[in-house]
Amino acid sequence: MSLRKWTVGLMAGMSMLMLAAQANAGEVRVTVAEYSAKTGPYFESVKKDFEAANPGITVKFEIVPWEVLLQKLTTDITASTNADLSIIGTRWLIDFVQQDVAEPLDSYITPEFKDRFIDTFLSPSIMEGKTYGLPIAASARAMYYNKELFEKAGIANPPANWTELQEDARKIKALGSGTFGFGLQGKEIETDVYYYYAMWSYGTEILNKDGTSGLSTPGALEAAKLYKSMIDEGLTEPGVTSNNREDVQNLFKQGKVGMMITAPFLSNQIKDEAPNLKYGVAAIPTGPTGARGTYGVTDSIIMFKNSKNKDEAWKLLDFLFTTEQRAKFTQGEGFLPVNKEEAKMDYYVNNADLAAFTALLPDARFAPVIPGWEEIAQITSDAMQKIYLGSAEPEAALKEAAAKANGVLKK
Repeated sequence: MSLRKWTVGLMAGMSMLMLAAQANAGEVRVTVAEYSAKTGPYFESVKKDFEAANPGITVKFEIVPWEVLLQKLTTDITASTNADLSIIGTRWLIDFVQQDVAEPLDSYITPEFKDRFIDTFLSPSIMEGKTYGLPIAASARAMYYNKELFEKAGIANPPANWTELQEDARKIKALGSGTFGFGLQGKEIETDVYYYYAMWSYGTEILNKDGTSGLSTPGALEAAKLYKSMIDEGLTEPGVTSNNREDVQNLFKQGKVGMMITAPFLSNQIKDEAPNLKYGVAAIPTGPTGARGTYGVTDSIIMFKNSKNKDEAWKLLDFLFTTEQRAKFTQGEGFLPVNKEEAKMDYYVNNADLAAFTALLPDARFAPVIPGWEEIAQITSDAMQKIYLGSAEPEAALKEAAAKANGVLKK
């Protein structure tokens, strides 16, 4: 090859590299969890508005279903092909921090920016004094009930405790016509959480004060027996372990379930898919001593340490957390507001459904911020499936699960 040809080839190669670098310069890639059919269109509008306001910065959103999100992130991080930003379950954050892949955001956060947030929802993303994430979605859990079925069954008010719930479920079951008293989730994400509602009401926490699993405590056993007795009596829908959260929600929207516990986004789904359904939202029932607990949930958006466009990524975060953008996203998806100014809007102040959820926040428990939490949650879900199916006695299943969970906690 002549020197001239070699030089031309080298220059062409360098030009291609420069073009590739220019193509990535100012591009912010974001992995987004898919919450509903509204998630994609919302982020498409963000791309349009943000790019118009920030010439030279392009945004690329990748929408990923929740059930595969953690696996995708794990694979991408291992291969160093992860995006600049990603939505995550806040309960995963401690693992990302320990792996040293999450970027602390404190150098970007001004006092004014921090003051936009309701502390309850920002604090789960703060670890050892550093802010590693921002709450992109917040939620709690409450009990939905079908007013029409209640009226037909002669039930005046939603149940205050589990004993009343069982009595109401019997009355709804007696209506026949394929109606079920209590919708009970038995597979996939938050199967463990559905059990915690009862467990908390019996005075048991996920972790004991000494840091060990609470699954082998008397309260945990009573809660498991409660759910199993309702299955055995036919007070729940049949085939509990075949139904995930969405399956039970669909039964409720179809008017087949009298009561179920879930998140505020069900209200939006009912409005869109079952507008004639008459329903109410009430507190989760209490246990024998009046104890009650709901599940508080935040999802966070984090910046990865290996991002090459951190300043541009922060500009996008700043945009996403303006009051206008928070309102569009939160109201579209049916979440609780994390922004103080947003929370003052009429949409929230005058919304009876959301008021029921916010009233439960003082009783909210968040997933423990501990390494290996996802493994412990799965251990709990597996134990509950065995109990629901009748393939293991509640006490034996819970003792085995507690031992496994303690093994993870000791790692």
